[in-house]
Amino acid sequence: MTSTLYQVHAFEDLAIGQRESLMRTVMERDISLFADLSGDANPIHLCDRYAAGTKFGQRIAHGMLTASLVSALLGTRLPGPGAVYLSQTLNFLAPVKIGDVVTARVEVVELVAERRRARLFCECLVDGKAVLEGEAWVALPRAEAKA
Repeated sequence: MTSTLYQVHAFEDLAIGQRESLMRTVMERDISLFADLSGDANPIHLCDRYAAGTKFGQRIAHGMLTASLVSALLGTRLPGPGAVYLSQTLNFLAPVKIGDVVTARVEVVELVAERRRARLFCECLVDGKAVLEGEAWVALPRAEAKA
């Protein structure tokens, strides 16, 4: 089913190997807003002087800001509205810096029909290099009856 804003997938619409992605440039404003929203004011995200003295040499984005791109995919594209996020594992592999273009991708890797559940491999890449990976479990709605 397609709405004007979102692709809605019922369990019956999914197949192993089905994929979706989105790209986002991480801007200074994103980091500032995320810090305000989450309360995570770690200076490695917000203070150039502090961050210059770390192993990264500059400010980096919050790991959970990067992970939120996976949430955006699950909630709006695959599976989309109606899916209920059950769990997520995350491995942070490399930092995301201001100005990085992050590509978030999800892929259906397992379907459990009797429970209407899907497991998706999740990753975020910068310049083709994985910066985050993990897996998510979601519960899915039934297909709407066709008129």
